[in-house]
Amino acid sequence: MKRFGSVLGHGIERITASALGPYQTAVVRIGFAATWLLFLLRELPNRHELYGPDSPWSWDMAQQLIAENHAFTALMWSDGRVWFEALYALAVLSSVLLMLGWRTRTMSVIFMIGVLSLQNRSIFMGDGGDNVIHLMATYLVFTRCGQVWSLDARRAARARTAPVGRPADLEEAAPVDRVGPVLWWVLGLGLSVVTFMGELSGGWLLVFWGLWLSHGLWWAVGRRAPDGEGHRLLDVVVKLAHNAALLVIMVEACLIYATAGWYKIQGSRWQDGTAIYYPLRLDYFSPWPALSDLLASHGLMVMLVTYGTVAVQVAFPFTLFNRRVKNVLLAAMICEHAVIAVILGLPFFSLAMIAADAVFLPTSFLRRVGGWTARARGALFARLPRGRTVPVQRGADEEPARESTEHARVGFPS
Repeated sequence: MKRFGSVLGHGIERITASALGPYQTAVVRIGFAATWLLFLLRELPNRHELYGPDSPWSWDMAQQLIAENHAFTALMWSDGRVWFEALYALAVLSSVLLMLGWRTRTMSVIFMIGVLSLQNRSIFMGDGGDNVIHLMATYLVFTRCGQVWSLDARRAARARTAPVGRPADLEEAAPVDRVGPVLWWVLGLGLSVVTFMGELSGGWLLVFWGLWLSHGLWWAVGRRAPDGEGHRLLDVVVKLAHNAALLVIMVEACLIYATAGWYKIQGSRWQDGTAIYYPLRLDYFSPWPALSDLLASHGLMVMLVTYGTVAVQVAFPFTLFNRRVKNVLLAAMICEHAVIAVILGLPFFSLAMIAADAVFLPTSFLRRVGGWTARARGALFARLPRGRTVPVQRGADEEPARESTEHARVGFPS
């Protein structure tokens, strides 16, 4: 009983004292932001037919559906081309900034707005990868996904290493964040206008105003009393929200694989080992016909891939209790999605699933990758003529510092 109490106490202390999985959430942030950005850029010539005024799913039809399911989409606020172009550009910009980790808390909300606005405008234009992006964009709002590998982390590292002098010199020594308050006020003004026009109501009104007020409360408490009880309490709440969202992301990934595997088991083509053969014979899923024909002509390979896919998907959630087996199956699934991207021509679906799988990657592996990337970047800039030395971001190979110190220095929620 004492041992159980000790383990329980240690677990509670861990989930309230730190935001877990900083490297995993950073990879998820970068992966989904990059996937959505690449999709938007590739579909730039077709954007009007997919989500805009020329879509087969007309604005009136979308308006009727939204009135029934109450989904959020800012594209329903106006049917003008200028409004559509502005929202599409905002979705692209927020993807770039979230991927770079600039003001991640704010950009994660704007990123979610862009994803929901476009996808809910034409819900029949997507596939399974769009559904994953849809869900993960919502979960990322509640995570601290900019603790490492972000511009926010670099700004916080500079704030921690700023020279500290006498109390009278602190205002000049420590960097003052002016962008954060201005961004918060601008977004608050825009939210007020939308609310006054009656475009937001019900649950979405509470969600956006709640996020805006919580960011302002965090800044105000951290500004006035960075070491006070109120700031520590809010810090615990934020860490709990982060850890809960991280758990939801992991559970969501497991559910995707488990449900897909168990549904496949019920299909006769998966039972007789021929299911993989049929998409290889479809022109729509054959960007490389010669490669598809080569794989489809080997019956043994088709059978092994078919049964292997089902086995890996069904078994993966149960392998989380064994780290070594989990890592082997994780590598197998990432390779499988890479093959799907090439052979079946589904790159964005595969990228979305790989980004979701990244939440299970070992921290040691991610830190090594971060170290390799930092060294490669340093070597690249060192070879540039008259290049300026680029400092290596602190946190790439170290555990992130306490966020209470970070926000006391920075002064505003990113």
